[in-house]
Amino acid sequence: MIVAILNVYLVLLFVLVKLHIVRFNLFWKVSPLLMLFLLLFGLFIPMGWGAPQGPALVVRQSVAIVPNVAGEVVDVPVAVNTPLKTGDVLFKIDPAPYDAKVQTISAKLKLASTRLSQMTTLYEREAGRRFDVEQRQSEVDQLKGQLQAAQWNLEKTIVRAPSEGYVTNVALRTGARVSNIPLSPVMAFIDTTDTLIGVEVDQIYARFLKPSQPVEVTFKFRPGQIYTGKVETVLQAIATGQVQTSGAAVAPKSIQANPFVVRVRLDDAAFAASLPAGSIGVAAIFTDRVKVTHVIRKVLLRQIAITNYVNPF
Repeated sequence: MIVAILNVYLVLLFVLVKLHIVRFNLFWKVSPLLMLFLLLFGLFIPMGWGAPQGPALVVRQSVAIVPNVAGEVVDVPVAVNTPLKTGDVLFKIDPAPYDAKVQTISAKLKLASTRLSQMTTLYEREAGRRFDVEQRQSEVDQLKGQLQAAQWNLEKTIVRAPSEGYVTNVALRTGARVSNIPLSPVMAFIDTTDTLIGVEVDQIYARFLKPSQPVEVTFKFRPGQIYTGKVETVLQAIATGQVQTSGAAVAPKSIQANPFVVRVRLDDAAFAASLPAGSIGVAAIFTDRVKVTHVIRKVLLRQIAITNYVNPF
């Protein structure tokens, strides 16, 4: 952009000299250099904190699907990348052993309840001991707890979607055995209830960023288009500033000015929901400083949007 403005100035200066409107003296000879310094230090450098720009990335929460019970898979009705609602069936585990467990405990509970009733009747007639009643009551309570756990396990043989979203890269098939070990997920569920758009901003330009400031974004996924939004929050931590509990002494590491991440929300929620996770783009944030630079930033962003038609990087 600075080159384009400087070239326009040079063409204008050439025309004025040819028409003898200005004399081509020493001042006009060095004026392009003066114009370059004026543009650089008066407009383009202040534009960094007046309207900072940075790469944008669309991310979504991923839920590792691990069944609560182990067993053989008998049905996988879910399709890859098909929109799902909360509670839709992802896959089913053979319920036979869990159903048998429920029936076994139910039979024991029925017998224990009958014995409790009999012992209570005898105690009330002063023909039995209170200890026997309490013992039978304890057995009934334990069996009720076991039955509740068994029914919960039976219910969990049907694995359902935890929220709205879709499953990607479905490799699970009928006949496979799955376990309830957290380190062995069987599916990756992409949650689409919220779309996160993060923008990286260099630290030297981040000091004037605030929530609710206007944002414009262009994506590779939709070249030539500009989408508006607002700053939702400026994340207050990055990995290099994080300390984790450890028994080791402080380990020296390379310290550098990594960019901060700003979370933005687009005004067009439907479009944001349609963006694939991993979509990249460029965003510009317009602060309340150096507002004269906002126009230049808008022009630059639209140039990037147009070049997205041919620039794959």
